[in-house]
Amino acid sequence: MSITAKEIAELRAKTGLPVMEVKSALIEAKGNEEEAIQILRKRGLSKVAKRAERETKSGLIESYVHDGKIGVLVEVLAETDFVAKNSEFKEFVHDMALHIAATNPKYLSAEEIPAADLEKEKQFLLDEAKASGKPEEIAKKMVEGRLNNFYAEVCLLDQPFIKDQNRKISEMLSDLVSKIGEKIVISRFSRFELGK
Repeated sequence: MSITAKEIAELRAKTGLPVMEVKSALIEAKGNEEEAIQILRKRGLSKVAKRAERETKSGLIESYVHDGKIGVLVEVLAETDFVAKNSEFKEFVHDMALHIAATNPKYLSAEEIPAADLEKEKQFLLDEAKASGKPEEIAKKMVEGRLNNFYAEVCLLDQPFIKDQNRKISEMLSDLVSKIGEKIVISRFSRFELGK
């Protein structure tokens, strides 16, 4: 199948990936742009997994203060100083500071939730499901679904991005890693609210 330069240019504009990667994905997808995007995403995720072992020693600390009432500090690390100076990286870090100010996550990921707190939440959700008259098996399944909602409330990486509710923070981070080609991690954050 023949892929036109226009198709390659359009997909490259959407993904920001190199011409040869975009062309290869379009050929594999037989010209179907949506399928090519999925192929590129899968390739990017496998590259992300390979980068997970690398060290991150550069990056940025971003601060954001909203109306003098809410303040945020967030640290996002990358492998090189070159990436830390990249405009897309800087925009991502700034967006994370805004997002944290707006959503007030308690943890970076579900793995950081203390076991006792997680058990307490599970028991609360199970009691709530049983109180609604559901059999225990159904109640347990309801707890699993509601735990995902709990994670989206308290864990930064599980939250939908405030500017695009269709994308989780973890997906945005993976997309940035795929695009830039380096390991990038949100390492820590603090949020302060006046009087709290």
